[in-house]
Amino acid sequence: MGMWPRLKYALREVGLSLLAMGIGLGFGALLMVIYGYDPILAYKALFRGAFGDITEVAETLAFSIPLMLTGLTFAIGVKAGLFNIGAEGQVYLGAIGAVVFGGLLSLPHGIHVAIAVLGAMLFGALWSIGPALLKIYRGVHEVISTIMFNWIAYWFVMYLALHVLVDPNRSERTIPVAETARFGVLLKGSTLTGAIYVAIAFCLVVYLFLSLTKIGFELRLLGANPTAAQYAGVNPKKVIFLSFLIGGLAAGLAGGLQIIGRPPAWALYGTLGNVVGLGFAGIGVALIGRNNPIGVILAAIFYGALQHGGRYMEYEAGVCSELIGAISGLIIIALSVPEVVTLIRLRLKKWKVT
Repeated sequence: MGMWPRLKYALREVGLSLLAMGIGLGFGALLMVIYGYDPILAYKALFRGAFGDITEVAETLAFSIPLMLTGLTFAIGVKAGLFNIGAEGQVYLGAIGAVVFGGLLSLPHGIHVAIAVLGAMLFGALWSIGPALLKIYRGVHEVISTIMFNWIAYWFVMYLALHVLVDPNRSERTIPVAETARFGVLLKGSTLTGAIYVAIAFCLVVYLFLSLTKIGFELRLLGANPTAAQYAGVNPKKVIFLSFLIGGLAAGLAGGLQIIGRPPAWALYGTLGNVVGLGFAGIGVALIGRNNPIGVILAAIFYGALQHGGRYMEYEAGVCSELIGAISGLIIIALSVPEVVTLIRLRLKKWKVT
């Protein structure tokens, strides 16, 4: 594809996203008017809260870190023709992995951070193997298997957090990770740490992997046209397993960075409150980002802005928290629609071919 067609495609996608965002904001404003709130004041508070000054921008980025990675988990699955929603459970395992390697070991600072990161990724990847094998060798649909594994992970990790790795001084959380296993805070007054560099680097590596390697091309080909992939000699078992594995690494890293890269807790709460929902939120992030690793980074920042800035809608405009969640949901749904339509068209096209 030449430069001009690529530019036209990019402009069209940006135009669709802006249109979808406008529709989402419009419906959100209508909802606020119905309930007696001022939408202009509310949206000003949202923008000011998310991007008002350097500290607020840093906090928005802090919210976006795990979403980049859970969005990548879903996106890499879609690229391979899968609907992998297992990031939620893999985030839990990554978080407890960070507690194990960051809280039980005593190592020098740089080495300890690296070991905790790798340990979190390992735990997430191991949890992805079960659904991968069920898909490859028994044909179990990934939605069914990953939902089951999510619930198993939830209760298993909660048990570990409350009964095995519990902080003896604070029973509502696990032992905190050692100071040597923590990322440094980048801006005083915010919770943004050096974990942002790790998350972005991981997304860029996956983008280059998909774009420049043979196996990356095979993964994209299998998702786009399974028949062509079969004629090209692509091994679907290998590709499916690899997509699950990369997704598990990303989700495990997301959970780990919430523990070793997000103050002030530096621990996993017994309710899993600081990681619950990150995997499912990643689905919306991936759809907004068109299942492209670069797009996922930008979509995660946007989603983080809604999460962080949305709190200011309550503080400054008086919008109740439940309504803020509904408005954010409307905006996310509107932005996701173009990619959902594209996925439906691709699926219908595959069915016609088969």
